[in-house]
Amino acid sequence: MNQAEIGVVGGGQLGKMLLLEGHRAGLTFAVLDPAVDCPAGVMSHHAIQAAFTDEAALEALAAASRRLTYEFEHIDARTLMRLESSGCQVMPSPETLYMVQDKFRQKSFLASCRLPVPAFMKVIDEADARKAGEAFGYPFMLKSCTGGYDGKGNVMVNTPVDIRRAIILLEGGGAPLMAEKCIDFLMEISVLAARDEAGHLAIFPVGQNQHRDSILHRTLVPAPLPAKVLEEADQLARNTLKQLKGAGIFCIEMFVDRDSRLTINEIAPRTHNSGHHTIESCNISQFGQQLRALMGWSLLPPRLLRPAVMINLLGDPCHAGKPSLTGLKEALALGEVHLHLYGKTESRPGRKMGHVTVLADTLEEALLLADQVEALLRIEVMETASSTEIKKEEQ
Repeated sequence: MNQAEIGVVGGGQLGKMLLLEGHRAGLTFAVLDPAVDCPAGVMSHHAIQAAFTDEAALEALAAASRRLTYEFEHIDARTLMRLESSGCQVMPSPETLYMVQDKFRQKSFLASCRLPVPAFMKVIDEADARKAGEAFGYPFMLKSCTGGYDGKGNVMVNTPVDIRRAIILLEGGGAPLMAEKCIDFLMEISVLAARDEAGHLAIFPVGQNQHRDSILHRTLVPAPLPAKVLEEADQLARNTLKQLKGAGIFCIEMFVDRDSRLTINEIAPRTHNSGHHTIESCNISQFGQQLRALMGWSLLPPRLLRPAVMINLLGDPCHAGKPSLTGLKEALALGEVHLHLYGKTESRPGRKMGHVTVLADTLEEALLLADQVEALLRIEVMETASSTEIKKEEQ
């Protein structure tokens, strides 16, 4: 086959929404994912079914594509760096990917750039964790340096008595851990920023993130903050991108403390769950901007068209199996309600199965509409899977 314009490492919902945007522009895609029925893979022009650590498969994806990108962080950055050194265009830079894959390495890098981060330290054993408690006070957060997502890999340590249990929960017998001071924050915000190969930036409106059980529940746009704080968040995003390599789209999660000071939580060198609202709320979506950056096209300055609330649709909290969405007809009748289902064939507790974005004339009206939609929409399980049928793939 002819080379696809874009090869994507990962075939989940972020890849699917990128492909949906790209198909409108007539672009072709190759996708690598372990699952044969992954959401993006079934839409691709060329699908490679293989593990993300499979060097030969990544090489095959590079050979089948004019340029590579990725939709999540837990992949083989070293192989991508080797491919880049041999002439493959990888966007954003795999050096940036490698840096963010380890939370301690990421925080150390940001701190070395004099960017604001919470106080942190490496934890090798219980003695180190006790030193963290003495330095940061209780509670503090104990984290796995690698592999965590949606709150997995994080444990709150409330007292010294909790330390041993927290280390065991994180499988700390040799696994890299770090401690981080808890920020008494007013809210968490996301700033999505795109950069092209010439270094031009395009910053999306700031959104507020609300979580349940450490999983993103809602994103509210615009974030209900004073204009001065929003301007500072925009500037911090720009200062952060000066330190990161590569063209593409980046999400910078920040804490806003009760004195309106900003601290960087995490960076994702890709599109992000908190940016899904842009599909309807802005003049260009995060995926449209990502395509422009990947293809070398001019970035479009983002504008918020309507206030929005994005709501994640998670799998049935108690069962795994074939999913069914209930309440859709009634929810769509409420107003500007936009449904996105990801095409995942199995629902699992906490798994992201889709999202809904609601628009209104004011954020307050959008929040009221979001409450009504949430009361109606449910992901239910039609056929329950046995425990042996439940896959352990990424959400």
